[in-house]
Amino acid sequence: MRLGVRLGIDVGRARVGVARCDAGAVLAVPVETVARDVDGDRDIHRILEIADEFGAIELVVGHPLSLSGHATASTDDAVAFAGRLAQAGAAVRLVDERLSTVSAQRDLRAAGKNAKRQRSVIDQAAAVIILQHAMDAERASGDAPGRIVSVEEGPNPT
Repeated sequence: MRLGVRLGIDVGRARVGVARCDAGAVLAVPVETVARDVDGDRDIHRILEIADEFGAIELVVGHPLSLSGHATASTDDAVAFAGRLAQAGAAVRLVDERLSTVSAQRDLRAAGKNAKRQRSVIDQAAAVIILQHAMDAERASGDAPGRIVSVEEGPNPT
């Protein structure tokens, strides 16, 4: 198991949930919900600020495939977002996140929270689930989870 703080990132169309783990890579906790900036890079800059603040060694971005394992519009959006983070200089890894948001909503409902009123909390909870799953998978297998995102996966400059 590699040691070091990581950030978990749940990319949504309107918001990005952010979570972090401790330096021992044992427990993921929610950090913040960042508003998407479709016309600029404020979202990318804020996530990089959070990564710097916690001394993160890598960003673990959820890879939202369909249940059958195929790419969707959300998959393309998350990969492009991860590519933008990589282009900005971050070490980024994509990990399977199927059902993370559904699990987060279920867990919040079980805790008596109203999902519609807690959208930003759901984004953070999904980021926690993504990161915790990635750490648990690495601990179990001894291999880093998912795949590294290359700079080429970001949007092409025009």
